[in-house]
Amino acid sequence: MGFNLATYTAVHVVISLVAIASGLVVAFGFLTARQSDAWTALFLRTSIATSVTGFGFPFERLLPSHIVGAISLVLLAVAIYARYQAALAGVWRRTYIVCAVIALYLNVFVLVVQSFQKVSALKELAPTQAEPPFVIAQGVVLVLFVALGTFATRGRALEQ
Repeated sequence: MGFNLATYTAVHVVISLVAIASGLVVAFGFLTARQSDAWTALFLRTSIATSVTGFGFPFERLLPSHIVGAISLVLLAVAIYARYQAALAGVWRRTYIVCAVIALYLNVFVLVVQSFQKVSALKELAPTQAEPPFVIAQGVVLVLFVALGTFATRGRALEQ
């Protein structure tokens, strides 16, 4: 009994939502200097899984989603090295935070894209994703993550 496309999509979406939720917990930990090994591991694993499963959908050509997934996997590889191999020593603490925040941002970026494609009320507002509601939503997300990254790399998370 294999997965059909609908089941595969549902599993991918659940993994993605867990990656985002756990990533938000990890990001909050950056701001409060309270890191949880369990939440970090969940975020990193599910973020990798969401990028990898994204490549499992049928496609005929390279898509922007593939590029985002590849970038995310590179960032996650660096974050894992910084966290576990380099033990967050020296510059690796900031490197880990930056890579983790950008990987989380990419997950949320894709969530916004998918929301505007799949949620009918949002699709009506921005059918081509070039309309102001989509651009504003993505702009707000970007500004929030730039602020998060800035505060996290200048805040208490670096004091540990």
